[in-house]
Amino acid sequence: MGRVAVIGAGMGAMAAAARLAVAGHRVTVFERTDTYGGALRRRERDGFAFDTGPGLLPLPAVYRDLFVKTGREPLEECVELVQTDPSARHLFPDGTRVDLPNASRAGVVASLEASLGEGAGRLWGDFLVRGREAWDRTRRPLLEEPLWPNWAVLADREPYPSVPHRRLLRTRRAATLAQVGEWELGDPRLARLLESHALAYGLDPRTAPASAAVLPYMEHAFGVWYVRGGMRELARAV
Repeated sequence: MGRVAVIGAGMGAMAAAARLAVAGHRVTVFERTDTYGGALRRRERDGFAFDTGPGLLPLPAVYRDLFVKTGREPLEECVELVQTDPSARHLFPDGTRVDLPNASRAGVVASLEASLGEGAGRLWGDFLVRGREAWDRTRRPLLEEPLWPNWAVLADREPYPSVPHRRLLRTRRAATLAQVGEWELGDPRLARLLESHALAYGLDPRTAPASAAVLPYMEHAFGVWYVRGGMRELARAV
C-alpha cells in the first residue's frame, strides 16, 4: 500500500484519513491551524466552553457508517446523541413564535399553518416536495459515491427544480436560496425561516445555491440531534 498525505484536519479530511488507514495505507494528516475538526471548533474562556460551529447534528447515519467501516466502536458508544424536540424555535419581529417539531414534515407544516396563518403550511409543504426532489438528485453522488477527477454529476443542471410563474407564463429556476424564498414562499417570515437553515451551516443565502433547499428537507424528514457536551465531542470521537 502507499503513503498518503491528507491536507487539512476537518471532519471530511479526518474521515478520509481513517478510511485510507483501514485500507492499509500509511496516512499523515497535515493541518495548518492549532487544532483539528474544521468547523467543529471550541472556544474556552473563564471556565466556559462554546462551540464555534454548528450546534446540532443532522444525518448521524453518515457517522454511524464511518465508525462501522473504520473499525471503531458504534457511534452511540463514543458520543451521546439526544434528539431535540422541538428542533427549533423561531421568534419573529412581529411577536410570532413558531416551534418546529423534530423529524416530522407533517408536524412542521401544521405548526406553520397554526402560527403564521392559513396557507403558510401549504406553501412550506410544497417547497419541501421540491426540496425532496433536490435531495433525491444529490444524495447518492454527494454522500455515497466517490468524487472522480472528472466528476461533474451536478455541473449540467441545478438539482432544485424550476417552478411555474403565473405572470411570466413559464417556469423559472431559482439560482440561490434567497431567490427560492423570495419567489416561492410568499410570506417574508417563511423566507427568513428558510434562510435560517443556511445561516446555521455558515452559508450566505444570497450566494448559497438553490439546492441548499435540501437542508430544511433533510432536517424535517430525518431529524436533528444534540451531541451531549457539544459538537466538538464528535470531532474528538472521530
